[in-house]
Amino acid sequence: MLDNCSLHVTDLERSRSFYDAALGRLGIPTGRIGEDTVFWSGEGVQAFSINEIRRGRNATHPREAHFAFVARSRPAVDAFHAAALRAGGRNDREPGLRPEFPPNYYAALVLDPDGHRIEAVCHVSD
Repeated sequence: MLDNCSLHVTDLERSRSFYDAALGRLGIPTGRIGEDTVFWSGEGVQAFSINEIRRGRNATHPREAHFAFVARSRPAVDAFHAAALRAGGRNDREPGLRPEFPPNYYAALVLDPDGHRIEAVCHVSD
């Protein structure tokens, strides 16, 4: 899990559906839901959130970001990738080993509805 990061999104409900599906496969449940913010909780903290862009408050288009979430197993990485694609994400990199990174680095990357690069990574060999 991550600690205290957030993304600006253009459509809160569309992005919530995407992250509920993808992060749910990693065992990260939805936490508090506000008027224009949704939090996901892990290990006792509200660690990740999305905030809808609102006129006058944060009215700039989101910039691309990259976040890697911890997966406990390679099948969890695969499930994350499949769920993210079904929920409207776009494939950025299929699940698999990444020989350019440390041994046992198994990951998948997707682009969320706003183009942010979201990764699930497992460092455990299965």
